[in-house]
Amino acid sequence: MSETRNQGLIARFLAAPPDSVGKTIFVAVAVCLVASMIVSSAAVALRPVQEVNKLKDKQMNILQVAGLFEPGQNVAEAFKAFEPQVLELATGRFTDQFDAATFDDKAAASEPDLSRALSDDPAGIGRQALYRTVYLLRDEAGGIDKVILPIHGYGLWSTLYGFIAVEENGNDIFGLQFYQHGETPGLGAEVDNPRWKAMWNGKKLRDDAGELQITVAKTQPAAGPDFYVDALAGATLTSVGVDNLVRFWMGEQGYAPFLEALKAGEI
Repeated sequence: MSETRNQGLIARFLAAPPDSVGKTIFVAVAVCLVASMIVSSAAVALRPVQEVNKLKDKQMNILQVAGLFEPGQNVAEAFKAFEPQVLELATGRFTDQFDAATFDDKAAASEPDLSRALSDDPAGIGRQALYRTVYLLRDEAGGIDKVILPIHGYGLWSTLYGFIAVEENGNDIFGLQFYQHGETPGLGAEVDNPRWKAMWNGKKLRDDAGELQITVAKTQPAAGPDFYVDALAGATLTSVGVDNLVRFWMGEQGYAPFLEALKAGEI
């Protein structure tokens, strides 16, 4: 009885005009299902390629902030000049608890055992990983030439992810580079402008008394030009965000213990 009824429904469906409501809905649903299957399959198939490109982009940005990037170069080969190390922020010392080649900083920030909630959070990141992967660039004699430190924090519309390169004395900035953000094109997105990034070269983090002085602002602070980067025109909140995140990561909650050890020649 049930089979006969189903056959009747199918027969009525097939006999219906092509532009009937039933056939229109059926075709729409069928097209959506097929399209979703194709998109899902493509996403899964392309994921390894996306991960490779993501890693290459990260490596390229590290090369750029260290002043080693050249158009057309083999990025993976050039990146071998860097020595990745997992840093314990609280002690300012490297740890062998994790493999530096595979440690995921972002994932660690969401793991309760590997991160902490921030009550004092000027960078607006919510939780902070207890460990970060940093990159050492050594000179021909084997000494540290530069260190590349990952930084991130909230701007106007998005979290900005980037790197800051610091000289071997733990105080002089060589460069700053953001590789991911969603700031307003032509305004906050000018953090990518080479002219603005060049302003960071040669600036200092701390004064002779050891006070953190680096500042992004519209007017020069009392500490003087060595500690001052001009704010982005028309992007006050993004500039404030960059100022907050740089000072946070260069401060006691961030890399200060490591930079102090680097300055003292203990690294």
